[in-house]
Amino acid sequence: MLRDRRVAGLLLGDLLASVGTGMLLVAMPVQTLSLHGGLPKAIAIGLVEAAPFVLSTALALAVGLGRVRVPPRTLLVADCVLRSLTFATLGVLAVTGRLTLPVLVAGLFFGATFRLAGSSSRRVLATSAAGDAGRFSVNGLLGLNTTFALYIAGPVLGGVLVATAGAGFALFADACGALVLLACVPRAAGDRDALRETGTPESGWRILRRRPVAARLLVVEFFFNFLYMPVEVALPLYVSGTLHAGASGLGVLWGALGAGAFLGAALVGRLRNLPQRPLLVAIIGLWALCPIALAVTGDLTVALLVFGLGGLVYAPFTPVAYSFLQSGLAPGEQQQVVTLWTTGATVAAPLGLALGGPLIELAGSTGGLVLSGVLTLLLLPIAARAVLGRIPERNPVCASA
Repeated sequence: MLRDRRVAGLLLGDLLASVGTGMLLVAMPVQTLSLHGGLPKAIAIGLVEAAPFVLSTALALAVGLGRVRVPPRTLLVADCVLRSLTFATLGVLAVTGRLTLPVLVAGLFFGATFRLAGSSSRRVLATSAAGDAGRFSVNGLLGLNTTFALYIAGPVLGGVLVATAGAGFALFADACGALVLLACVPRAAGDRDALRETGTPESGWRILRRRPVAARLLVVEFFFNFLYMPVEVALPLYVSGTLHAGASGLGVLWGALGAGAFLGAALVGRLRNLPQRPLLVAIIGLWALCPIALAVTGDLTVALLVFGLGGLVYAPFTPVAYSFLQSGLAPGEQQQVVTLWTTGATVAAPLGLALGGPLIELAGSTGGLVLSGVLTLLLLPIAARAVLGRIPERNPVCASA
């Protein structure tokens, strides 16, 4: 796949843009704490974390659920241009000491308008350029990019940049990543493939309803991601309380997850010949054991091993799910369905975090980890029935995947 210059360019641009976004995961909380003023710290951080999702989710739902067709390349170019201009402006204000919390929130709110639509457009353009034969590999490489950039390279580089230059400079890094991605966007061939269709344009949900297994898998993925998020809330408390480790212990634990996920994403290509439906159900069940195993150990070394194995298991889920989804879609159906799918999976994160706070407060960190794992195990028979059930499919490729 990397011999195709369009695919290789998009993957490189996606990697570098994602590194910039990963740097913001570390830099924005630090920047927020320097600006929160009289506003409670947790509320200020929550506003900054939520701001990029609001307009982005609304636009992505409009694309996924509506009948108005916007070419993937147009959405991706709009995302790159808007992000680079907005984040560069925020960076200038930050390094000159003129950035305020309302301006930061507003900048993230408007600057990330095309974030989800742009993310799904990257996938549509890359997989369209790769064709049916290369779709699975490209989805695996996109997953590898995300794992490495967002959870390994980005946070590490972001921490170094914050410590040496200041949090505001990470905004410049994200703006530069968007510009690099813009330069890597293919001219128009991917759009022609992705938009080729006959008849009246349909909404993503209507298309999914004709493919019941794919529609039900979207619901399963939403709850899989939703039930994972309390782990992120519990983990800092678990590290400090149960493992009696500090910030370094938390960083090492996340590093173990990232290393395992990186290896799992790198091995996705070797899974292409396995039955995809049973594989997705198996991943859900194996991951469910991870937070339960964390809860019953008080040793950091064992926790690192468990979390690393959890990352190894979890990483293939998204690329395998996308490959399964896209295998049953016509070229003209890819954009709206993939955008709807991306939005549904992403919205689960803030909703799961909102649940995680009260849940961990009531059950404690280890109790919350156990609940997350047990609820995910309860999802397993539902997922098996939804995904493995013999449901007639209009498209024979999807039915046999």
